[in-house]
Amino acid sequence: MKQNDTKYLELVLEPIRICAKYKPKFGQGAKGDGLTLAQFQTLYQSDPFYSWFGLDNPLMYAAHKAAGGMTSVYRQIGIGCEKLFRTILKDSLELDDLDVTWSYDIPLPNGKARTLYLDGRVPLEKISDKAKRDRFHSWMKDSADSIGVDKKVFSNLTGTVFEVRQGYKSKDSKRQNADIANAATAYTKAYLPCAVILSTQIDSDILLRYRAEKWTIITGIEGSKDPLISTYDFMRDVIGYDLAAFFKRNSKALRKEIDAVLKDLLTPETN
Repeated sequence: MKQNDTKYLELVLEPIRICAKYKPKFGQGAKGDGLTLAQFQTLYQSDPFYSWFGLDNPLMYAAHKAAGGMTSVYRQIGIGCEKLFRTILKDSLELDDLDVTWSYDIPLPNGKARTLYLDGRVPLEKISDKAKRDRFHSWMKDSADSIGVDKKVFSNLTGTVFEVRQGYKSKDSKRQNADIANAATAYTKAYLPCAVILSTQIDSDILLRYRAEKWTIITGIEGSKDPLISTYDFMRDVIGYDLAAFFKRNSKALRKEIDAVLKDLLTPETN
């Protein structure tokens, strides 16, 4: 499994490096690269109220950069791990790009359609290795049973679609409702919806609500020896790749990259 470490590590690190370039926009429009320290000070010094309070201080700029950058760090870790997850599905189950990709269209009032994507897919019929296919199907059945999916509904399912996140602590009702709609659509398209959380950071109310809405959810628990609840047990025992071991082997490189990004975000520009 170590032979893929370089490829897999780069999938995770590439998005994280973007965070070091983050610059706050200070309400100056959604487009553009954000303001430099000098531009920030010019903006705030031209505002009498902000100038009176000394908010043009470089440390204020650093605080804004850090606040927005922290959100970006979490987001980019999630993006990198989505790419990693799909690649592992492809490599371990011998699938192609089309196999591991899933989307659907929803009609808009203007007559057009919007395409929504989930982060991964495993169509059972595309797993050529019978032992792997049977193992995955068995996991699907046990997962469906654990959240009370009707047996007739399960009998029509042709695979699983995945939503991958580094953590889930948001109480955003709009986001939750969108996830629930995704699950309902997945069932109509004959797929079991599964949320893959890579950390243990998920709000308990969200966990209960999603399972009640027939999402199967696995989280970043280690040592449970239960692929129905643990992301890392699922990856090792069902997919056939030890993701926890990968992260442990490469922790030094991951920590080094995050350390460099955080130092950039917590330091105001000096040029």
